[in-house]
Amino acid sequence: MTNTERPLAISAPEPRTLDLIFSDKARAELHAKYEIVEADPENIAGLGDEILGKARYIIGQPPLSVETLGRMPALRSILNVESNLLNNMPYQVLFQRGIHVVTTGQVFAEPVAEIGLGFALALARGIVDADVAFRQGKELWGGEGNANARLIAGSEIGIVGFGDLGKALRRVLSGFRSRIRVFDPWLPQSILEENGVEPASMEDVLTRSDFVFVVAAVTSENRRFLGAEAFASMRRGAAFILLSRADVVDFDALMAAVSSGHIVAASDVYPEEPLPPDHPVRGLKGFIRSAHRAGALDSAFKKMGDMVLEDMDLMDRGLPPMRCKRAERETVSRMRSKPVEVN
Repeated sequence: MTNTERPLAISAPEPRTLDLIFSDKARAELHAKYEIVEADPENIAGLGDEILGKARYIIGQPPLSVETLGRMPALRSILNVESNLLNNMPYQVLFQRGIHVVTTGQVFAEPVAEIGLGFALALARGIVDADVAFRQGKELWGGEGNANARLIAGSEIGIVGFGDLGKALRRVLSGFRSRIRVFDPWLPQSILEENGVEPASMEDVLTRSDFVFVVAAVTSENRRFLGAEAFASMRRGAAFILLSRADVVDFDALMAAVSSGHIVAASDVYPEEPLPPDHPVRGLKGFIRSAHRAGALDSAFKKMGDMVLEDMDLMDRGLPPMRCKRAERETVSRMRSKPVEVN
């Protein structure tokens, strides 16, 4: 590669697009600094050796084989522009070669945390039901409409998982003077304490909380680990708020717990997306529904592109990526998230 030749980046960001994740200014910078080859994620191996041999970066997380990686001697980084890591490439080979695998998923932490707070407020104060009743001319005025209302301020809160989203959630809850307990088996106690939360067992989070927020990633160890027994152990009338991935819960058991009146709930994610029109959760009283939109803000998507450009610039100068979050060899193979879908 001559001094005047631009580094080559393979663009395979599906289900994202370059238009979605780069502002006009950032995309102009991307094309000015790099030779961009847009590719079908399912056919990276079909690219010629001239392209694969020069590729310094991959934007996306297309399926890759050991053989394909062997044809990519210049590869420095795979920049995943989703919030999850799929088990679709030989991560150990990537780590052995010193190829950085990074993700931009932390851009969603703040917007998802904010909608989580919105769910909690709506459940605590019956905001959605009160609005529906008002539209139907059945509103209850004053204290009569607050029979089941409660405050978040001074309440007991439990958080399951304490990655980027859990930390963002703690920040948005900080003004409510609540006692926050956290269960996260992948973190040492000191990190939780340094973030102003109490390390706790899963049992304590469930049984001692007025509000339970689930923000844990799906792994090989926790699929459907929150089921009927877990929901039955919660305080009667407690709120269960699901923000990460539906596979961490037994969704039928969650609906049953809400249907019985034992708990109330809100969710932004579902076992099947989009949900069929006749799915029972659509008409379930005591359940607030959101169509996987918590983090899908244009400002978050555009921040992805800025992070990618900043880290590519660092790596061009022989420095490690700093803006995106790196995949860890000890945990990446345990991830079990499904690909996101963008309509």
